[in-house]
Amino acid sequence: MDILIVDDETVIREGIQRTLRQRFPEFRTYLASNPEEALIILRNHRIHIVLTDILMPSMTGLELMNIASKRYPYMKWVVISAYSEFAYAQEAVRLGAKDYLLKPIGKDVLGQMIDKLSEEIERENRLTKEAQLLQANRKYLREAVFKRWASGLDIGRIDIHPFMESHPDFHLLMVRMETDKVVRLEHFIIENVLEELIHQYGNGFVSILDNKSLLGLVTLNESAGLPVLIEQLRGHLIKYLKVPFQIMSTERICDFNQVPGEVQRMWKASSTQVYEHYASGGDQAVEVALQYIRTHYHADLSLDKVASVVYLNPVYFSQLFKQKTGCGFKEYVIQLRLEQAKQLLQNPKLKLAEIAERIGYQDIRHFSQLFRKKYGVTPSEYRQNGMVGIPAAETK
Repeated sequence: MDILIVDDETVIREGIQRTLRQRFPEFRTYLASNPEEALIILRNHRIHIVLTDILMPSMTGLELMNIASKRYPYMKWVVISAYSEFAYAQEAVRLGAKDYLLKPIGKDVLGQMIDKLSEEIERENRLTKEAQLLQANRKYLREAVFKRWASGLDIGRIDIHPFMESHPDFHLLMVRMETDKVVRLEHFIIENVLEELIHQYGNGFVSILDNKSLLGLVTLNESAGLPVLIEQLRGHLIKYLKVPFQIMSTERICDFNQVPGEVQRMWKASSTQVYEHYASGGDQAVEVALQYIRTHYHADLSLDKVASVVYLNPVYFSQLFKQKTGCGFKEYVIQLRLEQAKQLLQNPKLKLAEIAERIGYQDIRHFSQLFRKKYGVTPSEYRQNGMVGIPAAETK
């Protein structure tokens, strides 16, 4: 539990802090001598309870409360006031403060106040977590039940109606992939893209039918059209998926009992519908990657780094790179760096360590090993022999 004490009187704020540390050593306390300092602390720490004086220079405690409570609605506020400021304290309570403390503040009163508020915060946190867990489980329960029901399987005594209350009419969208490889990443991409578009154009959810198929349900906004949603979905999947896929949809459905039949219809249709496979842009992606490698060969050139530059999955990029260039990514980078090293070795003023660093190797021993493996001589021998015999050695 984190507590902020705001008071322009050093004696009061430090006195409160001592009392809290003695009684609640497990709590963290922060001090602010004015509202401006308090706002900085609130931005940098998750404060649970604020004890604030009312009358302070530049800004009152009520003004601080009014500003901060909008941004941090979960915080508990307690105002500190002198008897003469009692009317202010009452106004603070009206604005949402949990209570007020009159100066001088008694240790027992302060302790009881913090006890009460900490219990309240713990109870609220517990209820919030339970509500979040329930909501998350409701989502997965709905998707699991919908999957079985849409597939024509028995759902026991579960009533599907509560899950469909907000969908008096809807469309179904099926995305199906055709591939022999494991497609966990592709599942994740389709699910996220489809969910985002569903919530952009209406409301609904996505359920995974099997290892190659996902089913989306969407109740469209009045101004939204299904063809627009599908076209955007297709555009995103062309960009991010590297496997063949197809998109199928239904007309507007008003009776949810039609869902199993419609799903079966789309499954049958998928056997004859042409899959879309867009590898377009592969040549361009490799060309961009090659330009990047040639410009940054002296820097960190990991496969993941270069793949991210051209917005491709590293595994797919590696396969595409080898397909387009005829050699692996690592092999190509080493070849390019060693070619550059041969040029630099012609300059007798450059030390081997400097050459190694210039082509991207911090370890001179590693550089020498790669050079010898490629050309049959060490960099020093290459320089001393004046490049004699190197062409023949390159074939090793």
